[in-house]
Amino acid sequence: MPEYKAPLRDMRFLIDNVFDFHRHYAALGATDASPDMVSAILEEGAKFCENVLAPLNRSGDEEGCHFDNGVVTTPKGFKEAFAQYVEGGWHGVAADPAYGGQGLPQSLGLVLSEMIGSSNTSWGMYPGLTHGAMSAIHAHGTDEQKATFLSKLTAGEWTGTMCLTEAHCGTDLGLIKTRAVPQADGRYAITGSKIFISAGEHDMSANIIHLVLAKLPDAPAGTKGISLFIVPKFHADSGERNAVYCGSIEHKMGIKASATCVLNFDGATGFLIGEANKGLNCMFTMMNHARLGTGMQGLCNGEASFQGAIKYANDRLQMRSLTGAKTPEKAADPIIVHPDVRRMLLTMKAFNEGNRALTYFTAQLLDTAHLSSDAGQRQEAEDLLAFLTPICKAFMSDTGLEVTHHGMQVFGGHGYIREWGMEQLARDARIAPIYEGTNGIQALDLLGRKVLGSQGKLLRGFTKIVHKFCAANAEHPQLKAYVEQLNQLNQQWGELTVKVGMAAMKNPDEVGAAAVDYLMYSGYIILAYLWLRMAIAAQAQDDAEFANAKLATCEFYFKRLLPRTATHRAAVEAGSECLMALPAQMFAL
Repeated sequence: MPEYKAPLRDMRFLIDNVFDFHRHYAALGATDASPDMVSAILEEGAKFCENVLAPLNRSGDEEGCHFDNGVVTTPKGFKEAFAQYVEGGWHGVAADPAYGGQGLPQSLGLVLSEMIGSSNTSWGMYPGLTHGAMSAIHAHGTDEQKATFLSKLTAGEWTGTMCLTEAHCGTDLGLIKTRAVPQADGRYAITGSKIFISAGEHDMSANIIHLVLAKLPDAPAGTKGISLFIVPKFHADSGERNAVYCGSIEHKMGIKASATCVLNFDGATGFLIGEANKGLNCMFTMMNHARLGTGMQGLCNGEASFQGAIKYANDRLQMRSLTGAKTPEKAADPIIVHPDVRRMLLTMKAFNEGNRALTYFTAQLLDTAHLSSDAGQRQEAEDLLAFLTPICKAFMSDTGLEVTHHGMQVFGGHGYIREWGMEQLARDARIAPIYEGTNGIQALDLLGRKVLGSQGKLLRGFTKIVHKFCAANAEHPQLKAYVEQLNQLNQQWGELTVKVGMAAMKNPDEVGAAAVDYLMYSGYIILAYLWLRMAIAAQAQDDAEFANAKLATCEFYFKRLLPRTATHRAAVEAGSECLMALPAQMFAL
């Protein structure tokens, strides 16, 4: 298994030089997030992830979770690692101080989450789902619900889940069959079955708080009739067991140490959170949190894969360089001298560092949306988050999966063998494009709801940022050509959007046909903007080696990866006709 080391140099570069977290925190009044505090979180968080979580990654994958008559046991060491995590105060880093949290900005919580996910994706699912449940209760719960649940969740004594999917419906939640019957005491009896529930049952906490989508007896049809309920495994007041049980756990391709459960609710006691029939709005608070985390899983597995691949490429001897022996004293040259291996490694590096920049850029928007005293700033941040969230989830998880495939390929046959750990990273990364809304659904959300649904307003909010950046750097002595390339793509982005919108007015299938390519096209442009920001910041660094590496990787991105936009644009412009021309019955065998 690759030995994970937190990429602190690159993290500090983004925090200190590209995005200036310190000035950002000062402007938001987040005085507790001092430079010393940020440094301590980076240093101590890295130690915990490298020394506690990373050693459990392979063993957790090999052992998996155990299921015995409704009881789920996590792999050896997981429960103890969670106790150490909680004791260290990590669970409440970005949580509300009113409920025992440290109240630090969301961006610091995401920086920590990157290290956790890179060192052990499966383990990170347990606190990750809990943070999502906390955000939903904090945003939509009553004062009593907050007092009852948030302190225990923040302390890590209890953990949380979200329960959406049922066997007959995934994305189309309007079809759910789980029912909530009102009781005389104001509570609800929840009956139904949910599948694919991450961390739905385990032995790492004393209680599990499920957030469950269900329908009231008089609910309207479809998604307008969904309500959200808090259903604890054990009753908070009496400690008695609630009528919710794990029927089984899934046997999966990856993230095997994360318990993916079937949960059966048999008249379980639930508490309505938010308004009746408005549950989907409440759940989106949690889902948006989860979608950012899921996108980060692409970065996390990609980072771990790159670290393994770069070490192997420097050690593995195979053939001689095409331009002559580089290590004549050895039987062959290390494979890193070969252009095709460089292509794979640079692709991995460019996506990882670009996706990390996208994560931190988005994290700052989260801070502003939560902490700014300026209503206009909050709304602007929320609009940008609405636009970027589906891109973060889909683009980062897709490119992260590509990175892990390159990591396996660098190892050749050894990459396919379990003992090296590279195939586990590819297996673990494969789920990210699927869950929390498939990437096809994210693309429809981006193009249909966020871009066309806002008449282009949300897109313009971002393209204006890029336009101002390009105007300010149009005459940059070293990067002028790339700034112009970005500027042209930024203009083309708007033109392509108008073209799709006009076609969709005549045929709604045009949105579905264009969506995935449109999202990927958008993601490549966004990373181009972020790579130029990193390249400019790198030029001011005293560390010449680090600066040169950034500039070289930026050049690679613009010359080798950004041209993919042309293919995506061509696919978008091809329209829906070639997709829909073949009758459905012709797909039969």
